[in-house]
Amino acid sequence: MNKRQSYFLPVKVLGRIFRQRFVKGLRLAYRRGQLAFGGKTASLAEARQFQAFVDRLFRQNWIVYAKPSLGGPRTVLRYLGRYTHRVAISNHRLLAFDGQRVTFQWKDYARGNQQRTMALPAPEFLRRFLQHVLPRGFVRIRQFGYLATPCRTARLTLARKLLDFMPAQGTTTTSTVAATWNCPRCGGAMEIGPNLTATELVWRCQFFDTS
Repeated sequence: MNKRQSYFLPVKVLGRIFRQRFVKGLRLAYRRGQLAFGGKTASLAEARQFQAFVDRLFRQNWIVYAKPSLGGPRTVLRYLGRYTHRVAISNHRLLAFDGQRVTFQWKDYARGNQQRTMALPAPEFLRRFLQHVLPRGFVRIRQFGYLATPCRTARLTLARKLLDFMPAQGTTTTSTVAATWNCPRCGGAMEIGPNLTATELVWRCQFFDTS
């Protein structure tokens, strides 16, 4: 092996091997009837069309991208785990629980990212925690699923068509749905406003403070 080559296999060879393994699995799934064809791929349900399609796959090079993982496999798994399994708060931020109140650490972005602590009753902590739990079918990984940027417009259009729903023309971002809760002070209907950063929130509170 060339001393400048730090991989087990050259990238071009790896591309050919990956192509061979992938097509082999594709053919096996076809023979087992595990593939469903529809729309533009409906013609591939015919054996001759499918074979011609597979043959075309071998007439072009498959590009693979490989490089050493940063810090090793354990580091990569730890990094990905923060996106796939962590919800709302990391374990190291949980400081104490006395049976009634949960004490945790938080970062005050409005005051120079200072580390502060907060203690909340257990039911209130759970209420805030559950607000970060995604509904079934949603994922935490960016650029994945039907909301990924490359396919978001087409997939949302298809979803609305299948659900027989089309957004009204000229709608604004202001919600017209009746509020499900009322203001504890004036009793008026609560409305969802814009999402504000911590800095913007502090600025608005200071600007509108009349005390």
